[in-house]
Amino acid sequence: MIVIFGATGDLAKRKLLPGLFHLASAHLLPEHYRIVGTAPAQFAISAEEFRKHAHDAVAEFGIAKPTGSVWNTFEGALTFGAADPGDPSPLVAAVHEAETSLGGSASRLFHLAIPPAAFESVIEMLGSSGLAEGSRVIIEKPFGYDLPSARALNNKIHSVFDESQIFRIDHFLGKESVDNILAFRFSNGLFEPIWNRDHVSYVQIDVPETLSIEGRSSFYEGCGAFRDMVVTHLFQVLGFIAMEPPTSFTAKSLRLEKDKVFDSMKPIDLTHVVRGQYEGYRSAPGVAPESETETFVALRAEVDNWRWEGVPFCLRTGKSLAAGRQTVTLGFREPTLRMFPVHGRSTTRVNELTIDFSDPGSISQKFLAKEPGPEMRLGEAKMVFRYEDSFRTDNDLEGYERLILDAMLGDQSLFTSSDGIERLWEISTPLLEDPPDLEPYTPGSWGPSSIRHVTAPYSWHLPDHG
Repeated sequence: MIVIFGATGDLAKRKLLPGLFHLASAHLLPEHYRIVGTAPAQFAISAEEFRKHAHDAVAEFGIAKPTGSVWNTFEGALTFGAADPGDPSPLVAAVHEAETSLGGSASRLFHLAIPPAAFESVIEMLGSSGLAEGSRVIIEKPFGYDLPSARALNNKIHSVFDESQIFRIDHFLGKESVDNILAFRFSNGLFEPIWNRDHVSYVQIDVPETLSIEGRSSFYEGCGAFRDMVVTHLFQVLGFIAMEPPTSFTAKSLRLEKDKVFDSMKPIDLTHVVRGQYEGYRSAPGVAPESETETFVALRAEVDNWRWEGVPFCLRTGKSLAAGRQTVTLGFREPTLRMFPVHGRSTTRVNELTIDFSDPGSISQKFLAKEPGPEMRLGEAKMVFRYEDSFRTDNDLEGYERLILDAMLGDQSLFTSSDGIERLWEISTPLLEDPPDLEPYTPGSWGPSSIRHVTAPYSWHLPDHG
């Protein structure tokens, strides 16, 4: 049984309900299941209205459309029960009724698709009502706003749930192409031996967005680009890029190696941080006229261990930028001797490996090759693997779908531990306590011009070197 808190909200409409129906269509849900929607009493709807809401959500945003026998079964599995912290009785009744229809016993998975401010009260209510016993819980980002708030939230959740029951979700880590980072690294003898400081000059993780805040000012003003994207998403991807080979492909081994990376990261050095705000942000509805919220951040992170000492990990993300991308780039060291002239305007001698983890994803290797002709002149060349060209994508799962399925199975491989998230807030403390001044940038650009010093002496990978 799945219970969705915030079932009438935007996340449930765009991702959760369409995703659950896609899982049902792919026969990845149990043979018998129930989905209980819930919201505070002031937003409560009837079970029939919830079914209509789910139909409209799946029709608009779903891969699988709401027709046929699969939809009839899915629709029949939906019900609703309101829940307020002081009165969870309608939800408790709905859950018990659903359990009875399943034969009196069912595993429970709670998905908290609600504002972070409501996490603690909902967790407390699940504990006091008895619903938490033997259950699992999915918690959305952001998981805290700094180290003290993350610790307080962890303490509250651990007072009700064991760590083995908690799934802190990051939809980036549910992508096929992020999984493929692990497969690419650890299953290919061509790359694993050179995945270290002896061969890699730099690593860049770049997630620019063309979208503005688009009506999300109430959320964004209290969060900003760093909390919204770097701690939650980009640092997590860094963990997969930088981890040591796990002893096995299990949740325990993967989380252990990722947490070791976080433990090895140095506190953020403010001399290698740029915060920006796009021109016009302060005039958006709901934004303070003197807002100091960053809509852009670029920084250099350092992993202080044997594998990566001295290799800069440069991260960039922001709103209203020139293009939308999700890429990891590894720049390999130059050969010792420069025997050949490079033809054309490029003067780079660096080979780059780029992993595009936007759906459906690709991996490309840039290298130098001899141009046709009598002279030994080199030009840039590229080898590219694309998911959509190489594999059938009929059975693809969107990030949320994959992670919800993992949570149902109890697999925590792609979810962050309490120690991991607290460590990330700990290394972020210098930036949160003393953030650099904001620098304005033009919408449609690559951010403030000063970002070049973050990657110096290298350049950003994105088109025309960003």
